Amino acid sequence: MPNSQIFIPHRIVIYAKDIIKITGRSERTARKMLQQIRESNGKKKGDLVSVEEFCRYSGLKEETVYQFMKY
Repeated sequence: MPNSQIFIPHRIVIYAKDIIKITGRSERTARKMLQQIRESNGKKKGDLVSVEEFCRYSGLKEETVYQFMKY
């Protein structure tokens, strides 16, 4: 990305609906992924998951994830 077009995300938290849109998986699987991410980061049930944590877990690039979250 050129320096003149720095993308500023409108949010840093990812939800199950975003994971459904990004991966095409079911809601149940998306919620399970969120729980696995929480557990791997030592978080409690109900704690928020950041896009950065999701990207580390899934191996996807943040830029790609934010493209799906734009709408």
